[in-house]
Amino acid sequence: MAKTSAVEKNKRRVQLVKRYAAKRARLKAVVMDQALPLDERFRATIQLAEMPRNSAKVRIRNRCEVSGRPRGFYRKLKMSRIALRQLGSLGQVPGVVKSSW
Repeated sequence: MAKTSAVEKNKRRVQLVKRYAAKRARLKAVVMDQALPLDERFRATIQLAEMPRNSAKVRIRNRCEVSGRPRGFYRKLKMSRIALRQLGSLGQVPGVVKSSW
């Protein structure tokens, strides 16, 4: 099990990303628009830099929803390889069968 503080910090980041997503997208569109004057684009860059760092989508870490583990994460199932193995062995993950040969 991951540290509770790390899991909660990641949850706060997810909330911040949702809150600032529209504003960030609008500012990024201004920054990337080559037709606009340079000073206007620069102002948008400054505003973007003044926003909270944790409101950037790249700061979110994929974590297992069962254990909170950050590594060995399967995006499709939203869980780590260890949790997948445990729940798969118990038959709680649809379509997963323990392999034997």
